[in-house]
Parts: sequence; C-alpha cells; structure tokens
Amino acid sequence: MPSCYSSDGTPVVVESIDKLPAFWDRNAVFVANLLGLFFENEEETKMLADEVGEVDSYGGRLLPIIDLIYAGGGDNLLMLESRPDLALTRYFRDTAGLTMPDIEILTHKSYLEMGECLLSGNLESCSGFNTLRNHGAGFIDGYVTDATIEGVSSCAGMRTFSTSQGSRNGNNKWLLHEHLEKSGLPTAKTEIAEYGKDIDDCLDCLQSAGFSAGVVKAPMGASGIGLVKVADLSDRGNVSERVPDHFFTEGPCLVQGWMQPGEHGVVSMRSPSVQLFLSDNEVVMYDITEQILSDDSIHEGNESPPPYLGKHPEWRAEMLHQAGVAGQWLHSQGYRGTASADFLLTETDDGSFQVYVCELNARVTGATYPSVLAHHFMPDGVWLLRNLRFTKPVPGEELMRLLHSAHDLFIPGESSYGIFPVNFNTGEDGLVHKGQFLCLAPTTGGSKMLLELAQLDMPCETARD
Repeated sequence: MPSCYSSDGTPVVVESIDKLPAFWDRNAVFVANLLGLFFENEEETKMLADEVGEVDSYGGRLLPIIDLIYAGGGDNLLMLESRPDLALTRYFRDTAGLTMPDIEILTHKSYLEMGECLLSGNLESCSGFNTLRNHGAGFIDGYVTDATIEGVSSCAGMRTFSTSQGSRNGNNKWLLHEHLEKSGLPTAKTEIAEYGKDIDDCLDCLQSAGFSAGVVKAPMGASGIGLVKVADLSDRGNVSERVPDHFFTEGPCLVQGWMQPGEHGVVSMRSPSVQLFLSDNEVVMYDITEQILSDDSIHEGNESPPPYLGKHPEWRAEMLHQAGVAGQWLHSQGYRGTASADFLLTETDDGSFQVYVCELNARVTGATYPSVLAHHFMPDGVWLLRNLRFTKPVPGEELMRLLHSAHDLFIPGESSYGIFPVNFNTGEDGLVHKGQFLCLAPTTGGSKMLLELAQLDMPCETARD
C-alpha cells in the first residue's frame, strides 16, 4: 500500500483500494441525526425531507455497518429516528451473520429538544441524554458533529471523534474551493456570490466565458439540496429570486459554469467518488465508485468499480492524488471518520482529460454503506446500489420472503452473487415504500442483471428513485 508523509505534520495518505481500512478500535453511541446534516439550518433540512421522502427511516442504513466501523469489541448504541424493519434486522443477524448494536429511538424533534435542554442546563430531564450517558461507550458520533453532540458528549463524560467546527468546515464547499485554489488544483469556472444580489452578475460572467448553463451552490448541501441549476443563461429571468436566503447561512455561494458535452471541447463526463476514512493519523482511500445522478444532480445510487477506470490508469492516478490532497485538508479541519471526495471527470475532443474535486462529504455517505458491506462480504467482487420505490407499499416480511424464494437474496457462504437489502424506508403505515438494494456479483454486468431480475420478482412495480 503506497503512502506518503510530510514532515509538516500532515497525516499519512494511504491507498488501500479494494481493501477495507482498519476502522475504529473503539465503541460508540451513534446518533443518526440525518435531519441535522445542515446543522441549525432548519429551512434547508425541510428541503431535504421533502426531496427524499420517508427520511426518518434512512438511518436504518447504519444498522448493518455500525459494528464494522466501531469495532472496539464491546457494545455500540445506535440511536435512530424510527424503528428499523424487523424482518430486515433478522436477515442481518441470522442470515448475514452480522452483529447488531443496541437500538434506541431518538426522533428529530427529541434531538432538537435535547439541544434546547443543553442550552438551558437541564439535560438531566432528557431521556435521550440519560440513555446515551448510561450506555457505557466512551465515544459519541453522528452524521455530523454539531454543537448538540459536542455539548452532550462533554456533559456525559464522553469524547467525540471530530470537533464540531471540523465537521462543519469539512462539509463547506466554499472553504474547500478556497483550499483547492491555494493548492493549485484545477477548479471549475467559479464566481463567488457574497449575497443574493450578486448572483445574476456572476451568471453574466459565466455566460461571457462561453457557458450556456450554470449552477448556484450553497456552501452546505447534500443529495442535490443546496443547488439551483440555471439551464439556460440566455433566458434565465431573475435567478436571485429563486435562491433562498438560507443558502448563504454558512458563507458565500459558488456560482459555477455547468460543464456539458459540446461545450469547451468536452465530449464526455463522469462522476466518480473516492471513499475515505480519516483516523487519528491517516487518510485512507479504500474504494472508488461511480455516482449515479439524475439530470438535476440528485444522488440516486453508486457502482464500484467505475467500469472505465481499468482502461485509463492516468485518470485513476490523478483522482487519487487529488483525493489525498483534499483528504489532508479535511483532516486538518478536525474531522475524523468516514467521508467521500466527489469528482467531475471530463474528457475533451483532443484526447486530454481533467479531474475536478466537486465536494467533500464529511460524514457517513450514501456510498459508505454499500462499500463497507460489499468489501466485507465479497472483497473481489463488484457492486451496484440503487434506491427502489414501490408503487404499492409492501410489508417487509413479504419482501424478504419473496427475495429469498426467488433466489435473489445474498446469503454469505452460499451465494457467489445476490441482493443484499441494506435498508427499508417505511411510512406511517409501517409498510415499505422504498428501499436501498445492494447488488453483489463477480462482474459489472452481473450486478446490473441482478437488479433487473430483482425488479421483475418484486411483488409490485418499482421505480428507481
């Protein structure tokens, strides 16, 4: 595993593609504060909930990986916003052979109340606080380490893996952009909008530079939230009126040229991502995936490895180099844990290519779950993860029974391929409305065929979500 080290105190960068890193040798309470991704920005949080749907059950994706990431030999506690599906939990434990963390329910409303109790000095009255304090784990973690988690950890005599400022800075696209420029790495054509009134002038600059489309990016965003795409710069109206004020909560917005084939010599574009783990003294790069994005750049799934990288080792090398630079910056901010560096990779008509870091996601991401599980169960295989939404909600028990009877289900020790259901998103009716399905196979074609077959076998029609 090649590595590099700088005498100025920056962490070692380790390339460990296709092999899981040694995650934490500690146990933790993990607060699945998915609706806290944007820290105190509740308006942007509502946008996320409206876009994703059944958002309070997304934390269930953590269930099969918590004991793999926090492998201290003791018990972990996972505090979810809703109860996970029982049939799926049995599959993890009894069929897949995974150990399960202890589970407690902490709704987003209760999480906000715990923050309020922290500010008023009345944490003892919060049952959630007493549950995590009495569990016995020495550390506390979450999707993000915000002021609530940092304050609660101090009052409970526990430690966090990241600082709250490190977690916040690490997800800030504007701060990352500044670092990339200072480091001499390539960046997309970017104008900085300090205020909403600056946006239209920034878009004028992009149009003058030859772009036909643009995008406004809030410093903080996830899953397409925090983006406003301007499809036609020549007929755009007043874009500043479409960008909400809360986009500027964490600093200036980035206004960038939208790269697309047919402009600036670009003939093809791809969206790879490097999965990272930041320990106390290392930045480990352990998987490369291709992001599956909608036309509006909303994340819909991942596959690994990207099928084109084998033919282009120079693309791979440059991407890993930039991931290392970005990962060291993220480490310097005070962030520790799983993360991803997302890229835009363009190929031009003269045969050259360019790699751009788009953003860092300083958290457990939508690619963390499948990557950890795939490399745990099938290190030499390939994987594909897609979200499937059911036209008619179904009971989890029925869905698991059908996958098993159709021989679609992945069974460790028996299967050389199969579907590993990572999570079920349930509604108020207790039924599965949507799920995340991991396709494990020896080949890329095999993983895609698995998904097609599973969709045919489902009890009702599905749509990729």
